[in-house]
Amino acid sequence: MKTFITLLLSSLFLVSCIRENTSTEDLMEMAPENSVLKYFGNFMQGPYGNNVNGKAEIYEKNGTYTLVFNENFTVSNGPDLYVYVSKEQQPSQFISLGKLKSVNGGQTYTFMSSVNFEEYKYAVVHCQQYNHLFSYASLQKQ
Repeated sequence: MKTFITLLLSSLFLVSCIRENTSTEDLMEMAPENSVLKYFGNFMQGPYGNNVNGKAEIYEKNGTYTLVFNENFTVSNGPDLYVYVSKEQQPSQFISLGKLKSVNGGQTYTFMSSVNFEEYKYAVVHCQQYNHLFSYASLQKQ
């Protein structure tokens, strides 16, 4: 009986440690129609990211800002990847836009409040669980 309980607990522990990866599906999301490009930057490889490509673009329409990863966006997969806009490349002061939707292709993230893009000048893909920077784009004014 003791052996059975040990095996059961070991199995539960192993199952709980399985890493959840981000989707690889290309969502083909695009900037809102008739929106205006305000900021842009090319994604660069962070210490933990590989195969990084694509652009981060910030569009404005009727006072609402949207961060767009273009159709060429790619980054290596990992657990617990999030999208931030940050004051620095390695985020310590940032605004989270939620989980990364996919490691491939076009996707959008809408800001729920106003952001000073003169201060928050990096778009970042970051592993929240392990505090690992996968990719960043330095945002330049259009």
